[in-house]
Amino acid sequence: MYKTKLDKEELKKYSIKYFKGEIIVVDEYEQVFSAVDYLSSQKILGFDTETRPSFKKGRKNKVALLQLATADKVFLFRINKIGLPNEIADLLSSKSIIKTGAAIHDDIKALRQLNDFIPASFIDLQNRVKKFGIESFSLTKMSAIVLGFRISKSQQLSNWETKKLSNAQKTYAATDAWVGHEIFLNLK
Repeated sequence: MYKTKLDKEELKKYSIKYFKGEIIVVDEYEQVFSAVDYLSSQKILGFDTETRPSFKKGRKNKVALLQLATADKVFLFRINKIGLPNEIADLLSSKSIIKTGAAIHDDIKALRQLNDFIPASFIDLQNRVKKFGIESFSLTKMSAIVLGFRISKSQQLSNWETKKLSNAQKTYAATDAWVGHEIFLNLK
């Protein structure tokens, strides 16, 4: 049903798509309540985080951004500004909401350093796609194989702790979480 893998040349044949829905940046604690209220009513959320890259050996920065996506809305929580409030930690601990993304183990581990929540109902797409014979595990390749388009990784190494996120950063971050949501639904 799906291709098992793609090489770089094959991947280039797929058009690039971006998330086109509503992007909500949450950078003040007061905004957390309405965001969590909305997200708590969902059954499935795309999940991802972003961390400012460190170009010094042995230095690792803390998570700066948490992205949670539905089919038409993505919330970008500026963790570097608001921390990881209990309301968000409770959402990440909810057994009734599936949170899905690619290579999420380290993301969860990094978030737990900020607020020691008990993660529940997380599904790593890299494990999920194996059941369908897919052997390419990057989010870009999984997107092409399952959804028929690729995503851009051009903002991956940008400064996620910047005072104000650029439109390109917001679109990139939203797309990563949204694609996790869409791949999961498509495989389901």
